[in-house]
Amino acid sequence: MHICFITSEYPKKGFAHGGLGSFVATLSKNLIKQGVKVSVVGINYINNTEFSIENGINIYRLKQKKIKGLTWLLNTRSINKKIKELHSEEPIDIIESAELGLAFLNKIKRVNYVIRLHGGHHFFSEAENRKINWWKSFQEKKSFKKADGFIGVSNYVKKHTAFYLSYNNKSVVVIPSPVDMDVFMPKPKIEAKQNSLLFAGTVCEKKGISYLLKALPKVTEKFPDVKLNVYGRDWKFPNGDSYIDYLKNNILKNFPNWEKYVFFHGVIPYELLALKYAESEVCVFPSLMETQGLVAPEAMAMNKLVVFSKCGPGSETIKHKSTGLLCNPYDVDDISEQIIWALSHKKDSESIAEKGRLFVLNNFDEKTVTKRNIDFYNHIINN
Repeated sequence: MHICFITSEYPKKGFAHGGLGSFVATLSKNLIKQGVKVSVVGINYINNTEFSIENGINIYRLKQKKIKGLTWLLNTRSINKKIKELHSEEPIDIIESAELGLAFLNKIKRVNYVIRLHGGHHFFSEAENRKINWWKSFQEKKSFKKADGFIGVSNYVKKHTAFYLSYNNKSVVVIPSPVDMDVFMPKPKIEAKQNSLLFAGTVCEKKGISYLLKALPKVTEKFPDVKLNVYGRDWKFPNGDSYIDYLKNNILKNFPNWEKYVFFHGVIPYELLALKYAESEVCVFPSLMETQGLVAPEAMAMNKLVVFSKCGPGSETIKHKSTGLLCNPYDVDDISEQIIWALSHKKDSESIAEKGRLFVLNNFDEKTVTKRNIDFYNHIINN
C-alpha cells in the first residue's frame, strides 16, 4: 500500500508547525512500521525544493511560488506534477488531505482520495464568530466532492462538519489521532514545579488563552506563587500584528505585575515540550473549539492532570473529575475554579491523572489507531 499525504506543515527543524504536521508525522512513522509506503507532498517553508527521508518517510517539500492572486494555482500545479510523478514510479493507493486539500488536485484513475477532518473553515467559523469566506467555502465544497471517504478525529467534528458540508454518501469513520507514546510518557526523574501551570498550542483566540489569562488573577489570590508557562507559535492578525502583543497590551494590562506569573516561551521542539509537561503540575487547555485537541491526551499520557474545555469534543476525551477536569472556556470564574481545585487537591489530582493516562493508553495507542486507519484505507480501496 502506498499512501500520499498532502500537507505543507510536516515538521521541519527550526520552523513552527501545527497539530496537523505532528499528526502526519506520528501516523506516518507507524504506517511505515506496518510495511506501508508513505510519501508526504507539500510546499516548503523556504524558497527551495527539498527531498528527505525521515523514519522511512519520503518527504517532498516543493519550492514556494508567490505571485499575487496566482499563488494557490501555481503551488497546486507543483503538487499535482509531483503526485503524477510519484504515481508513475510506484502507484499511489490513497491520497489524504485536510478539508481544503483536494479542491484543485487532479483526480487520478484508480487512486482513492480521503479527507481527514482536522477542522476546516466552516467548522471553526462558529467558534471564531466570523462569517464564512466565500472563496474558502467554495474550496471546501469542491474538495469534499472529490473525496472517496472521510475520517473524523472525533465524533464531534464528524457531526458538526455535517451541519455545513455534505459527505456525499461516502464512507465516514471516526478514528482519533494517535499519541506518540515514546515521547509522551511519564518522566519520574523530573519533579513537577509546585503550582506550575502549562498551556500549549497556537497562541490565538480559538485556543482560549485570553480567557485563561483573565482567570489567572483569581488563581493568584489563592496561590500567589503560581506560574503559567505558555508554549506555542504566535498567531498573526490579517494586518500582521502579533496576538501575543494584543494579549499583553489589552488583556494583561489589567493584571498588576503579570510578568511574575505569565511567561511566553514561543515554539519549542516536540521532545522538549514533553519535558515541559513533566515539569508542570496542571496543564490547562480551555479551547473555544477543537476537533480533538492532541495536547490534552499528550499531557494525560504523561500522567498530568488536564483542565480541558467542555466545548466540542471535550467530553469524548475527559470525564470530569474522573480522567481530568472540564471547564466552560467562556466562563473565567469556572476556569479559575477548576485550576484552584486541582492545585488544592493534590492527592485527588494524582489519582485522576493516573486514570487519565490509562484512558489515553486504551484509546490513543499508536498500534491500535494505525491498524484502524489501515483497515479503513483497505475498505476504501476495495469498494
